Amino acid sequence: MTGLGFVLVTTFLASTVEAIEMVTIVVGVGASRGWRATLTGVGAGFAVLAVVVAVFGLALSAIPIGPLRLIIGALLLVFGLQWFLKGVTRVAARGLAGMQAGHEAEQLEWTGPGFDWTAFVLAFKGIVLEGLEVAFIAVSFGVAANQLGAAALGGVGAVVVVGAIGVAVHPLVTRIPRSLLQLVVGTLLTTFGTFWALEGLGVVWPGSDAAILGLLVFYVATALIYISFERRHALGFAPGRLA
Repeated sequence: MTGLGFVLVTTFLASTVEAIEMVTIVVGVGASRGWRATLTGVGAGFAVLAVVVAVFGLALSAIPIGPLRLIIGALLLVFGLQWFLKGVTRVAARGLAGMQAGHEAEQLEWTGPGFDWTAFVLAFKGIVLEGLEVAFIAVSFGVAANQLGAAALGGVGAVVVVGAIGVAVHPLVTRIPRSLLQLVVGTLLTTFGTFWALEGLGVVWPGSDAAILGLLVFYVATALIYISFERRHALGFAPGRLA
């Protein structure tokens, strides 16, 4: 493989991890909160990202990403834990299938009247943070190998390919019952929020991004345990109190 091809493939693979996180947030938020505000947040995020890349260019690698990870991670954690708790309670009360009862009420809660700023902010922050991560990877790899064009192509290619996969699978995501979808999205946001917030505080995760899978398993196990407790009234509160 030539030097150019090596840089292209390496940057593509490294950027794919960040692109998956970006698309996961966007698809999850869009499917659960509605697409209008989510896509507006995506557009605003890419616009800001384009301006930042155009203004700073090669100096991007000198921008401290830690504080941004901490702020965005903390916000995702706040939203994620709220949805996680509601999702646990609703799944415990209704089961994995059920959104037949109270469908209209759930729709209003998820989409809401007017513009959904929660969906906008979550999508915007996910695009900006992960987009900057991709830009950092491309600049670092490109400058080191003197192949900035190939590195940029690899980074953009990863976002485009993973984004196309997200577009293809989103109809399947929207078929997930709302109760379960809220739990899934809450679990994902909590996972990413925990990872980014602690990383922003200087925590070095074992296995780097692979630690996200460990956090995901932990939160899934926690959700299953609490769902079981809810069903048995073991915690002393009735299932469905947040429904």
